[in-house]
Amino acid sequence: MKTQTFRNLALILVISFIIIFSAGCVSEDQSADGNESDVSDSGYRTVVDSRGVEVEIPEDIERVVTVSDGLVEGVMYSLGVEDTLVGLGSACIGKDWTYSYPTDDGTYVNGSGGCNVMQVLYPEIKELPLAMQSGAAMNYETLSSLDPDVVIIRLGSCSIQEKDSETAQKTIETIESLGIPLVVLYSPDCYSDPSLSQISDEIEIIGDIFGKKEQAAEIAEYLESQVKLIEERTSDIAEDDKPSVLMFGLSATHRAQGGAGVVQGLGTTESYMIEDVVNAKNAYQVDAGSFQLVNTEQVLALDPDVIVLCTAWGYHPPGELYNATYYSALRELTAVKNGRVMSLPWTPCNCAKRLEYPIDVMVIAKAAYPELFEDIELEEWLIDFYMNVYGVDQATAEELLYAQWMEWCIEE
Repeated sequence: MKTQTFRNLALILVISFIIIFSAGCVSEDQSADGNESDVSDSGYRTVVDSRGVEVEIPEDIERVVTVSDGLVEGVMYSLGVEDTLVGLGSACIGKDWTYSYPTDDGTYVNGSGGCNVMQVLYPEIKELPLAMQSGAAMNYETLSSLDPDVVIIRLGSCSIQEKDSETAQKTIETIESLGIPLVVLYSPDCYSDPSLSQISDEIEIIGDIFGKKEQAAEIAEYLESQVKLIEERTSDIAEDDKPSVLMFGLSATHRAQGGAGVVQGLGTTESYMIEDVVNAKNAYQVDAGSFQLVNTEQVLALDPDVIVLCTAWGYHPPGELYNATYYSALRELTAVKNGRVMSLPWTPCNCAKRLEYPIDVMVIAKAAYPELFEDIELEEWLIDFYMNVYGVDQATAEELLYAQWMEWCIEE
């Protein structure tokens, strides 16, 4: 009798264990409504980076170090994971900037408050330590002390500009030897045939890292839609009707060397924007790459229809070319006489395009074809752009406009 009772108790315990175990399985592998959980058995996911390398990274990412001038960080903000940042690879993100130029009447025009958009979006970023910066090698002691779950490096950024350089290869090899998961992104300038769609590829890889593929794809799609709008409006422009556009950097560094500034040659992302997207002509028809030094005589000989001022060792508003004493010789340019000078937004460490690249394209388009884009008020378009890309309110969008020194378009 005692034996039978013991067997009955044992059977009850076994059945109870099965029920409890089954319930546990549902809570671990399946949600109560039957949907699969995002957590894998291994706790890792595989991401394929721009090199085509499969990188195993933790499912739960809490600590990220980036080497980027704002693209990676901006995407992270848009995805809502900016608080995982623990270290940076660009000093430009945390700096505050000013500009100043003299005018003929002896006064100066001064500007202040310029900064990387991430300072407006995520002020805490200014306090993050630097593991790397332009002109200096990676500090591996700092990197290790930050104990990152993943490092994201964007080649083409100012800290590592050349994809195949010794700096790039050594940095990649050393980080991987430390056993830290490393995802490498290629900016458009890493390709022999740069295209803005390559930025979408980067955005989607970042989304993959954080398990937010769909959200990242939506961001990329929105950016591409703004470019497509411009392409559609300018697609039928006849060759003889295309204005010449000079992408001009009023670099004080190069003025000190006897030049008037720097220009963007063929084969650059800027030239791609001018010729392939906006369907105008790059006034500098030389396959010489980025930031080519030109003197006053060369600029006067080019005499472009339109001038677009880019970030070049500082910010340069339209007024600098119109009114600065040291550019009095360039006031004879057709673009200056006709008032067809515009400026791209302030992008400190302007080595590779970021999430704001559609702003660059829109400025070029409005400068080249004012009649075709007369219906687009740049100030309103900018506010909408910031709100859509970063999910911010109008007040924050206006702060972003001023941080990028685009208030000149309000005075337009």
